[in-house]
Amino acid sequence: MSTNPEYQKELQKIHDRDFTHNWVSSSAFLFYLQVACIVAFLFGSCYMLYTKRFNKPEVEVKESTLYTPKYK
Repeated sequence: MSTNPEYQKELQKIHDRDFTHNWVSSSAFLFYLQVACIVAFLFGSCYMLYTKRFNKPEVEVKESTLYTPKYK
């Protein structure tokens, strides 16, 4: 191990900026990443439901089964 103070200072700077060594910044980053993923998922789901919504099919109804039936 090197006991050089300049080396230790540079190593500490790297550790402070490193994602895996700074728990506070990494947890905030992961939280905002999770929120962004949930928002993207919800937006995508709503868009898909909007574009692929249920379309009523045209159903042919016999005239004899209407509310006021018509007979031949």
